[in-house]
This record gives sequence, structure tokens and C-alpha cells, in this order.
Amino acid sequence: MGNTKTYTDVMKMLAQNYEEIEHSIVNQLMLNVFNHYLTEGMYREGVWKSLFEMIIPKKYCIEQGVFIIDSYGNKSKEVDLAIYDELYTPYIFNYENVRFIPIEAVAAVVQCKSNGIESEDILEWAESIDKLLTSLDSVTRMATGMTDNYTDTRKVTQTATRPIKILCALAENITNEDLKKEFDIILTVDKDKKKLIKFVREEDSSLNTWNCSLNHAMEGTEPESRELIKEKADRQARIFNKEGTGNARPHLLQDLKIGQDKGNGVEENVLLSLIFQLNQLLMVLNNPMLFPHRTYADTFNRILKGYDREQGEEHGQEKEHGKEK
Repeated sequence: MGNTKTYTDVMKMLAQNYEEIEHSIVNQLMLNVFNHYLTEGMYREGVWKSLFEMIIPKKYCIEQGVFIIDSYGNKSKEVDLAIYDELYTPYIFNYENVRFIPIEAVAAVVQCKSNGIESEDILEWAESIDKLLTSLDSVTRMATGMTDNYTDTRKVTQTATRPIKILCALAENITNEDLKKEFDIILTVDKDKKKLIKFVREEDSSLNTWNCSLNHAMEGTEPESRELIKEKADRQARIFNKEGTGNARPHLLQDLKIGQDKGNGVEENVLLSLIFQLNQLLMVLNNPMLFPHRTYADTFNRILKGYDREQGEEHGQEKEHGKEK
């Protein structure tokens, strides 16, 4: 007998399946692990890791407990989960069991909190991520020939990428507005309903706005500058739509939310929504920055030849991109 399930049946089954997976994830997060061979925090980090491994493309690697560095002497606080692209940036520096990942490779960073949310600590962690700077000092072969991004910025579509910042916590409700401004996605837990709660910063913004934020992160860090970038991106979207088919409308992140009629209203299928929204942001970011080999080689050479950032006056003037500051 042939399969009698219709396309509609299949789609409903898939949606139901993700609701069941979501319940399973929450049950694992709520499991009492005080006598477990792993610490409570490491165990729950592992649960969150399994969730992201389930929903993002295999081109990305996920590492637990790493540090992120740049070529300017900055190092992040420990990152619970780093989602990075090893295809374009295969240089992951190791020291014994500790891994240091160059910022150019990182697509997303995840902070996991098992217990109470101490906002000050989390904001300090996020600040250590924000201080990391990508470099344009990269050379690659394009269809038109060799391209030096540092001197020919006209061909650069990514001037300074930044990772998508995600906060995962057991707290049911995040009321701290600073956290909502700092993190792109916040996942918490509704312990009674056994469901995830998802908050997305600027969910109603266009993907043009997200492009500016993720791929041109250094164009402005003050709130006023961010507003100007948002306005510019929205204006570009309006122009594009006006010159397009006439029926086009801006692509908004909130368009990717999946809801289901539960009788007493529409309820979001959080895990299914997360799959579409997070992967859309990864596609906006697309490939991380091309690896700036010379910048990191210069950093190693300066340090190994006696340069010390903290004693710069003794060992010589600090340089950036080969130019004296």
C-alpha cells in the first residue's frame, strides 16, 4: 500500500516533531545532575551544544570552552560555545587542551548560564567579545585576479564582521534591558510548559540592517551611529523594492517565526522558528572574513622578537597594519 500522507500531513508532523524535540531539550536542561560525573554547568552546556549541532549546517564546527583572539592583542573571556567556520579559517591555535580561535573564523558565540543571571558578569563577557577586531589584511585570488583587501577596500563586502551573540539560560524571564540590547538571541526556559522562550533583538529589522550590523560592525558603535546604519539599510531596502517587482517587501527576521493555532490563540513553534531565524542570520553573515595571514604572522614575530604590549616604550613603538601609530 502506498503512502497516503499528504504534503500537509507531513508538514504538520515535522512541526510536531520539533515541539517534541523542544520538550526533550527542556527536560534534559532541568535534569538534576548534582551527582553526575560532569559538573552541572558542563552538562547543560553539552545539552545546548547538542541543540545547536542539530539545527545549524555541518560546515560549522562547535567547540566548548574556548577563547577567541584577534591579531591586535585582544583575548575574550572563556566562551562556552563557539560556532566557527573552519573551511575559510583553518588556523585554530592549541595549547595543551585549550583552544584559541581567531575572531575572523567565528560566526556565533554562546554564553550558557545554569543558575542565576548575574547581569554584570554577562555584560563583561559580551564586552570582551565586542573588543575583538577583525583585520582586512588578507590576500586571495578572485575571478578578476589577486585581491588585497587592505589596499583595495572597494571590492570588500565585509569590512568588519562580528559574531552573532546568543545567551542561553534557565531563567524564565529576562527583564534586564541591557542584556536584551547586548545579545542578538536569548533562549530561556518555561519550566511549567516545558518550552523554550526565545527573544530576538530587533526582530522587526530588515535583513539589510542585519547585514550592516554583522558585516560592517565598525561603522559605528554609539547608539546614534547604529540608528544611522539602520536608517541607511532600510532606505536601501525601500529603493530595492521600488525598483524590483513592485510586489516585493523588505525581508524581516520576524517573517521567519513559525506559529500554530492552538485553539486559544497562535503559539510559536520556538525551535522551528530558531532554525529559520538563526540560519538566516548565518547566511547574511555568509562566510567569515578571509584569514589575514600577514597580520597574525606579524603578531607572532613582534612578540617572539621581544615586543611586549605592556612595555611598548622599552621595546619600540606599537604598530598597526605595518604603520606606526
